[in-house]
Amino acid sequence: MTESASQVVLLQPKKTDQARQGLPQFFGISQDSAGAQGISMNVTAFGPGGKSKAHYHRNFETAIYAVSGNVALFHGQNLEFCDVIRPGCFCYIPAFVPHVAFNLSDTEPAISISSRNDAREQENVILQPQLDGLRDEAAQEMKRTFAAEQ
Repeated sequence: MTESASQVVLLQPKKTDQARQGLPQFFGISQDSAGAQGISMNVTAFGPGGKSKAHYHRNFETAIYAVSGNVALFHGQNLEFCDVIRPGCFCYIPAFVPHVAFNLSDTEPAISISSRNDAREQENVILQPQLDGLRDEAAQEMKRTFAAEQ
């Protein structure tokens, strides 16, 4: 076995844990789990009707790939912008951009894969409690619209 092959780490999380953002995640690659130095990667499992806490990532970018479900992502200093992340979509969130995410279904889960250039992962999640609840009404209206389209 070569030295590089001995540094490969395989992980298969069997259960979700609660992320600081308030969502269940299958924690995957990070400094703690795999010795990563500059990246983390997780699977977020929004339950039906699930939502995150408002937060941003200090000094680190986030890339998301939506596997299933539709998620409304409100973002901006006052969460004034909104994009819907649909299956097959990639989403980029710059460092320091406040955001909150809502599963637009009350009956189906939404699954996404996220990666950050932050091996410490949860240490740089900064909660923004002053923004929590700010877009709940708008998200509920979007849920009604999405449910009617189904």
